[in-house]
Amino acid sequence: MACPAAALLLPLLLGFLAPARATDPYAFFDWDVSYVTRSPLGVPQKVIAINKEFPGPVVNVTTNYNVAVNVLNSLDEPLLITWDGIQQRKNCWQDGVLGTNCPIPPGWNWTYNFQVKDQIGSFFYFPPLSMQRAAGGFGGITVNNRAVISVPFDTPDGDIRLFIGDWYKKNHTDLRKMLDDGKELGMPDGVLMNGKGPYRYNDSLVPAGIEYETIDVEPGKTYRFRVHNVGISTSLNLRIQGHNMAMVETEGSYTMKQNFTNLDIHVGQSYSFLVTMDQNASSDYYIVASARFVNESLWTRVTGVAILHYSNSKGKASGPLPDPPNDEYDKTFSMNQARSIRMNVTTGAARPNPQGSFHYGQINVTQVYKLRNMPPVTINGKKRTTLNGISYSPPATPLRLADLYDKKEVYTLDFPTMPSDGPPVIRSSVINSTYKNFMEIVFQNNDTKVQTYHIDGYAFWVVGMDYGEWTDNSRGTYNKWDGVSRCTTQVFPGAWTAVLLSLDSPGFWNVRTENLDTWYLGQETYIRVVDPDGGYNVTESVLPDNALFCGLLREKQKAQKPHGSSSSSASPALKQSGYLLPFLVLLVALAVMGH
Repeated sequence: MACPAAALLLPLLLGFLAPARATDPYAFFDWDVSYVTRSPLGVPQKVIAINKEFPGPVVNVTTNYNVAVNVLNSLDEPLLITWDGIQQRKNCWQDGVLGTNCPIPPGWNWTYNFQVKDQIGSFFYFPPLSMQRAAGGFGGITVNNRAVISVPFDTPDGDIRLFIGDWYKKNHTDLRKMLDDGKELGMPDGVLMNGKGPYRYNDSLVPAGIEYETIDVEPGKTYRFRVHNVGISTSLNLRIQGHNMAMVETEGSYTMKQNFTNLDIHVGQSYSFLVTMDQNASSDYYIVASARFVNESLWTRVTGVAILHYSNSKGKASGPLPDPPNDEYDKTFSMNQARSIRMNVTTGAARPNPQGSFHYGQINVTQVYKLRNMPPVTINGKKRTTLNGISYSPPATPLRLADLYDKKEVYTLDFPTMPSDGPPVIRSSVINSTYKNFMEIVFQNNDTKVQTYHIDGYAFWVVGMDYGEWTDNSRGTYNKWDGVSRCTTQVFPGAWTAVLLSLDSPGFWNVRTENLDTWYLGQETYIRVVDPDGGYNVTESVLPDNALFCGLLREKQKAQKPHGSSSSSASPALKQSGYLLPFLVLLVALAVMGH
């Protein structure tokens, strides 16, 4: 447990040691990541909690805040935390993926220290290694507007976080072994809402004794719902019985406000809705998240149900759930929903200038990559997934560290710009690019399931999507004015999605599917963004003092005692980051002043 004085003084110390950001406030978090036993679907199982919370605590900060998160790994396997949608401006050292960070060994701690520079919005964090998100470890990130920046809607009466996601009764280690053995994960056992199972809306489908989520509201008030699909591989349709959901933001961009009675939310995506409590409260109301693009008669159990409870409600929810869209297999409805989401180009976000000030449609593209995924293949006797015929294998040495210390043959720069028809291979191949390039990426999904793609370090403009094979002529359909800027986009099976991004942040940045099974099997790569003028310590942050070393650099790593074996009451963040001496000096000074 961190000493209270240490928690209070750490922002001061960090501000002193990082004067370039000293004018912006610090928020400090002390996390112990451990296993706890929960029974979300009625069967006891091991889940990953943060400070015993599942889901984990919300990181609630404001634009330009500096964030220090001390992570104590109390698991029995290595751990990283990645911050989905936080751009880590010119600071990939804090991204929390294998291309940039050595994992935190069991029993060790490590302090992330980053700034939410020029960002607003709704995001989430999670553990990216070894299918761990399938066991939990996720939580919300809220980046609020500064007071001087107006928001394009009235201040809501409350802020509600809702995590939805498919879930298995098997532990993540069992799911991982299934994939290693070449097996499919199969149909999930259910859908959780805020880490809890479904309300017993049907006695034959939902067993007794399941704990479900209840959201308490007041009649006539309007609430902001921040919704995240943190699941494994299932697209979910969200609906709130009898209520409209007015979309206003997605992953850091304010959208044109539009009402939905239901919305498909794909794995890894985040949205904000305004929901007004304008019903008569004759009973409670269902909140439903059900599986999409499946045989619903077989997948009935894969439905999450929570309760919206008015303070003046006259009874419990009962009867059938609100209907999902009726296009069980036709994905046109869902694609049209996605196309309808547009950026609000006249409002400000993190800055007062309008979001539409950056005319992305008028910038010359300098690099084009078409990334095609296929159904899983067998390579060297193992089931693998690929992008452009390459199944990514993370090297033991993080890519960015290998570059910094000039370690050769850790990765290759031969990632193909277009799909390859040659035999698939397993390789640590990355995309090579240059600082300030303007890149077009086309995600081509030739698999049979929806894939969602995420790019760390950036928000990209979603400029087009359609069914069929993308060609040069497809550019004629692009939205070059108000395409939504976000960090995670869906790509429907047998279809493509095109995005544009401005590479204004040097480093190595992960490009991945958010579907945990296909990601685990190799469907990812990295973009290497290099400043040719030598921008290290100028356009890119330097290696942090507390960096962990592994792989070819493991001899540089100093030993750290497991946190449970230390009797000191000083904050583990201070011990790990080398701040203990100034901390003690300050404590002595304060003690002297007190006398």
